[in-house]
Amino acid sequence: MSTRAPVQQRSHDRPAGLDNPRAPRRRAGMPNFEKYAWLFMRFSGVVLVFLALGHLFVMLMWDDGVYRIDFNYVAQRWHSPFWQTWDLLLLWLAQLHGGNGLRTIIDDYSRKDSTRFWLNTLLALSMAFTLVLGSYVLLTFDPNMS
Repeated sequence: MSTRAPVQQRSHDRPAGLDNPRAPRRRAGMPNFEKYAWLFMRFSGVVLVFLALGHLFVMLMWDDGVYRIDFNYVAQRWHSPFWQTWDLLLLWLAQLHGGNGLRTIIDDYSRKDSTRFWLNTLLALSMAFTLVLGSYVLLTFDPNMS
């Protein structure tokens, strides 16, 4: 049994409020957005590996590979609800996964709050534009163009 007293940490060794300076501040009762964003990155990354590798295999290696890809191939592919769902899920997960990663980089490297605000605003607008336009094309594709 040790007779030494536990070492007390002096108040000037660690200033108050700086226990974990990179931890986001949040109000009591609010959901922890950063925790769920972190979990989303892990789970979406696993799903994206399968979606992207499957997409690359089908598009590049199956049958004649890239030599068969033309308008008719895309029209036949997107006629199937399975491939529409596959490509839509790939679009949404890749966009949200990449946007979340870029949001983290913006938060880490932007020094001023105004810079962080405008960069995150531009990111959100570009993500929304890409998701809306990509989803519109996938869901309303008409192979019978006149």
